[in-house]
Amino acid sequence: MIIPALDLIDGTVVRLHQGDYQQQRDYGNDPLLRLQNYAQQGAKLLHLVDLTGAKDPKARQISLIKSLIHGVHVPVQIGGGIRSEDDVKALLAAGAARVVIGSTAIKQPQLVKQWFTKYGAEALVLALDVRIDAKGNKFVAIHGWQEDSTQTLEQVIDDYLPYGLKHVLCTDISKDGTLCGANNQLYQEISKKYPQIAFQASGGIGHLEDVKALENSGVAGVIVGRALLEGKFTVQEAISCWQKG
Repeated sequence: MIIPALDLIDGTVVRLHQGDYQQQRDYGNDPLLRLQNYAQQGAKLLHLVDLTGAKDPKARQISLIKSLIHGVHVPVQIGGGIRSEDDVKALLAAGAARVVIGSTAIKQPQLVKQWFTKYGAEALVLALDVRIDAKGNKFVAIHGWQEDSTQTLEQVIDDYLPYGLKHVLCTDISKDGTLCGANNQLYQEISKKYPQIAFQASGGIGHLEDVKALENSGVAGVIVGRALLEGKFTVQEAISCWQKG
């Protein structure tokens, strides 16, 4: 599945280079038109990141998010600084199909496990951003990649499996925003180890060949952001490329 993604700051579509707010590129303030266009081209799931809310949960763009969700007829998953149950509730109430949880899953696992019990594994996605060291250890980074946790990707997944973990969005930080291809080896490894999990690959998709290369990696979906914004290819092209395998 191809999952088009938009990052939003104060209603504007942006891209940050490797999570850096100082390296921001703007792509206009028409997120709804973009999402509708992606859906018309056949996208079955859309991904939004509320970067304003990630910086300050009190400034979460709930009314915008609500209008975006109600303006399209496909499910939307949303992340961006989810730190409390109120955040989860507010986004589900706004119509989000799934809430994407990052750093909080590492910093406060007991809290997030309660959300799994309460809202169900279908309503939650763990966003695990990894920095791979020279020995191949996949350390999960937190706080917008400013800090590495001591936990590996596998340790986090193993910790949440008893709670029904189903959806994991996994990003190789070194690839994000680079348009130079995804880390196929990473996705092959983890998909093989955890066949029960629907992995979403994220980071590095720049050309149709990059989409094609992930076809046999075992991932359930591929998040595509910057490449679509820059017209490298269309959603329709990516979907047909993915389906031909």
